[in-house]
Amino acid sequence: MNLLLYYITDRKALAADEPSRRHRLLEKIAEATSAGIDYIQLREKDLSTRELERLASQAIEVIAETKKLATNHCSLNTALLINSRTDVALAVEAAGVHLPANDISPAEIKSCGAGTHARELSPRSLVISVSCHSPEEVTQAEQQGADLALFAPVFEKKDTPGTKATGISQLREVCRYKIPVLALGGITLENAASCLYAGAAGIAAIRLFQENSIAAIANKLRR
Repeated sequence: MNLLLYYITDRKALAADEPSRRHRLLEKIAEATSAGIDYIQLREKDLSTRELERLASQAIEVIAETKKLATNHCSLNTALLINSRTDVALAVEAAGVHLPANDISPAEIKSCGAGTHARELSPRSLVISVSCHSPEEVTQAEQQGADLALFAPVFEKKDTPGTKATGISQLREVCRYKIPVLALGGITLENAASCLYAGAAGIAAIRLFQENSIAAIANKLRR
C-alpha cells in the first residue's frame, strides 16, 4: 500500500489579514498538489457557507490547474475534502467530506438525510474520512462505511498540552483493522516513522505540511 499523505488547512496561521491568508492558502494547496499529497482537508470552520463555497471552488480550480501544468510525468491525484459540510462538498463537486467526532455518520451520508440529498445532486460517491479518538470509534467508522480514519492525537500537541495522547500502542491496535488509519496529532518528521512502523496507512497533519516545504516533507516521509 502506498503511503497516504493528508494535509489539513489552517489559513489563519498563514497571515494576519484575510486577503493574504486566502492567497497564501491557495499557494499551499498548489504546493501540496504538486508534491502529490493525496488528500487536502479544507478545515476553515469560521467561514460562512457562502465564503466556504467560494474558497472551496478556488481550491478546486487551483488543484485542477496544478495537475494540468505538471511536468514531472507522474499522475497527480490530490483530492479535496471539505470539513463537516457535505452540502458544500456537493455544491462545489469536491472529492469528499471529513466528519469530525460527533458529526453525522458516514452511514447517514450514504443512505439517508444528507445522503439522500447527495444522491439527488450527484451519482458519484464521496470519499469520507472520520476523526477517531479511540479503538471503538475506529471500529464504528469502519462499520459505517468510512474510507479513512484519522486517529488522534497520537502525540501530545504543544498548543494543547492538556490533551491526552493516544500513544503508539493504541495506534498499533487500531491499525489492525481493515479501514486505512492515518496518524494525526503532534506528528513530526522525527516521530512519523514510529507511526508508520505501527502500521499507519499514512500521516495527517496541519503544521508539518503548512510550516515547511511540502515537497521536502513528502519526500522524507515517503523514504
